[in-house]
Amino acid sequence: MKALILAAGEGTRLRPLTTNIPKPLLTVAGKPYLAHLVQALRDAGITEQCILVGWKSNRVKESFGDGRHMGVELTYLEQKERLGTANAIGVAEGSMDGDFVCVNGDVVMSPEAVAEMVEEFRRDRTPFMGAVEVPDPQRFGVVQHDHGKLVRIVEKPANPPSRLINGGFFGLTSEVFEHIHRTERSPRGEYEFTDTLNMMAGAMDVMVRRIKGDWMDVGYPWELLRANEFLMGRMKGEVKGTVEPGAVLKGEVFVEEGALIRSGSYIEGPAFISKGCDIGPNCYIRPSTCLGEGVRVGSAVEIKNSIIMRRTHVPHHNYVGDSIVGERCNFGAGTKVANLRFDDRMVRVTTKGQMLSSGRRKLGVIMGDDVKTGVNAVIEPGTIIWEGTVVGMGARARGNIGPNSKVF
Repeated sequence: MKALILAAGEGTRLRPLTTNIPKPLLTVAGKPYLAHLVQALRDAGITEQCILVGWKSNRVKESFGDGRHMGVELTYLEQKERLGTANAIGVAEGSMDGDFVCVNGDVVMSPEAVAEMVEEFRRDRTPFMGAVEVPDPQRFGVVQHDHGKLVRIVEKPANPPSRLINGGFFGLTSEVFEHIHRTERSPRGEYEFTDTLNMMAGAMDVMVRRIKGDWMDVGYPWELLRANEFLMGRMKGEVKGTVEPGAVLKGEVFVEEGALIRSGSYIEGPAFISKGCDIGPNCYIRPSTCLGEGVRVGSAVEIKNSIIMRRTHVPHHNYVGDSIVGERCNFGAGTKVANLRFDDRMVRVTTKGQMLSSGRRKLGVIMGDDVKTGVNAVIEPGTIIWEGTVVGMGARARGNIGPNSKVF
């Protein structure tokens, strides 16, 4: 059995994090985001995997290669135009012979849940869709079923027929391509796989199988923090780099070869310290923090529950909490990121012209690549700062700050 992983989208809702980096390569729990799914499918016994790429496809191919280093055989297909999920799966016609598993690349599931879904499909060979129960189904494709058989999927209904939503995990047979050929464009001009599934449900049995355990859909930047928390909670610590006397590592802390932890550093796991990192002296790294390759964390710095990407410097007297920081950023001395509202309500974020609740009581900054802050700059909770922006000395950053801006 093979697996098809859908990873062609531009990830526009995740910007500015995906302005320069394709979504599958965003770092979560010490690895590219997509690597966790590839490994879960491998552990479920599927070693032949095909990644459908699109946005910045060459970078994805260069990063994952042929997959041998991960114990899988990877091939690639490219969706030239983003014309919907049915069109995306249709690109694989001729490459997916027989039964195959199809997974949305932006879904995070436990390896145990992946293994269970794959094993059930191996046993009965009946097409299925994975479904998960959520408290707010209005944002998703909602599943209506009759004793476990799909009746229809309704996209983002005002009055949902159930709390079960499309979980982005499917077991399919080659018959799916016949139905894709008959799928018409939706009102928004795309070929929707939900329309294909509704057509299939009228012609054959399509089972609805509940995804057990943790499941999450990463559609907005702050949802990467939740994925990071979940995946890091399953991580085992190991020290391969250099830890100087006087440094303290508690819990599951993974230190890659080539990383340096200086004296006086206090690190609480789960935490991931990538190769080339230079940490300390005298800093505090709190749980669920993931530091990318070559990150510098200096004296009197505290970082909590954050993802800091490659070559970023947080060098002295800084606080960064519940944040995602892009590549090659530099924090001036004393720059502080606030992550909690005075009224203790959920932090709200302005994105794509809308004010949205993050669903998080604590959220700091979502920062794109190559941002610089001056001495004693302050960043308010829920701020989005796009790439190339400069936040000046003593300045206050808030809201959604566009690319290459200057805040003084």
